[in-house]
Amino acid sequence: MVVMMSPFKGQTGFKRILNATGYSLAGLRAAFTGEAAFRQLLLINLVLVPLAFFLDVSRVERALMVAVCVLALIVELLNSAVEAAIDRISLELHPLSKNAKDMGSAAQFTALCLIGLVWAIILLG
Repeated sequence: MVVMMSPFKGQTGFKRILNATGYSLAGLRAAFTGEAAFRQLLLINLVLVPLAFFLDVSRVERALMVAVCVLALIVELLNSAVEAAIDRISLELHPLSKNAKDMGSAAQFTALCLIGLVWAIILLG
């Protein structure tokens, strides 16, 4: 059995970590400059994450409050990546492309609902 490897996977060790860090920073930069939803979510995080440290909650509750905020950022990055890949394949309207984009949007909606639910349970419970 022959295992095919991508020609782009040639680096190992510290060089690979440096390359991966550069790619990650480029991805964050692309999301910030090209995605209004990412910038809006980042703004929400810039309010909610510091607020979590000023509230009288346990460390576990604070960690959950921060984690769901960061999770929503992660979901938005993945949603944006799906949209970009679909658009790269074709800008033609297609039911499968619509489904992929709608599912990405639904994932982000679910992540935002999770923020509201976790914060409400902790603050009102």
